[in-house]
Amino acid sequence: MIELEGVPELVDPVMIAAFEGWNDAGDSASSAVAHLEREWKGEVFAALDAEDYYDFQVNRPTVFLEGGVRRITWPTTRLSVVRVGGDKPRDLVLVRGIEPSMRWRSFCNEILGFAHELGVEMVVILGALLGDTPHTRPVPVSGVTSDPDLARTMDLEETRYEGPTGIVGILQEACTHAGVPAVSLWAAVPHYVSQPPNPKATLALLNRLEDLIDLRIPLGELAEDARAWQLGVDQLAAEDSEVAEYVQTLEEARDTADLPEASGEAIAREFERYLRRRDGGPGPGQAPGGHATDGGESTSYLRDTSSGRTRPPKPSREEPEEPGEGSESSED
Repeated sequence: MIELEGVPELVDPVMIAAFEGWNDAGDSASSAVAHLEREWKGEVFAALDAEDYYDFQVNRPTVFLEGGVRRITWPTTRLSVVRVGGDKPRDLVLVRGIEPSMRWRSFCNEILGFAHELGVEMVVILGALLGDTPHTRPVPVSGVTSDPDLARTMDLEETRYEGPTGIVGILQEACTHAGVPAVSLWAAVPHYVSQPPNPKATLALLNRLEDLIDLRIPLGELAEDARAWQLGVDQLAAEDSEVAEYVQTLEEARDTADLPEASGEAIAREFERYLRRRDGGPGPGQAPGGHATDGGESTSYLRDTSSGRTRPPKPSREEPEEPGEGSESSED
């Protein structure tokens, strides 16, 4: 039995989870949950036992000094809670950690145990994959679920993915079998500029999360970071004619594929989001809307520390991809 001392009774709680590793291209998903923790000052109330789930030769502990005393931080998964006030109060249970090295079923059962004890009504898992998407266009975010009723009522895709999966897919299926409504949100990150962080993809995930749970998220400086990131990639891509040509090819393919989406319904949804943000007023350093259509971050985001590059690598079809073939598909 999980005992949660000091955690108050929660109001309409939603669990939001993200894990570093295979399902976190550009650190986009884990950065989104970290942003929520930072903006809403999340309080950690539990951490899973690192000995149970991690291979320390794969995810090594780190040593640091605190007041002259050497301490060790072990790789793990932590749970925190944030209380969101306003006209429609709602509490969030945030789960952030590293994809476990072993005992995935026990790991998911432990997460679900916390969800049950806290009365969580829905689990939202954030992920990011590498895809054939241009950095100059809005980041595609797919919402998928294994629950046909949830897919219908929340306008989501019912997953049809088959193939290798990560902890995002395993946790979603564990939720489904436990009768807990679960949704995965997947952002597609350009494979030719995959070095983390990617604030544009993080912003896109948060925008989609807002729509899903009907809760305004303070974006702080994230929208400006996303714009700076895109400008940085623009400049570096312009220095390499092959990359510039490849980006143009991706833009043409994306624009052609998106033509059916330029419908009255899609425009209405975007306008409704704008009105919600305008009525609520922008947060500190945040423009109304806060979308990442022209976003970016500084060129330091583009350095490949393993090779010393400061420009996007030339496109290669041998670049490893996250689950799902390209930006138009995603896994559970």
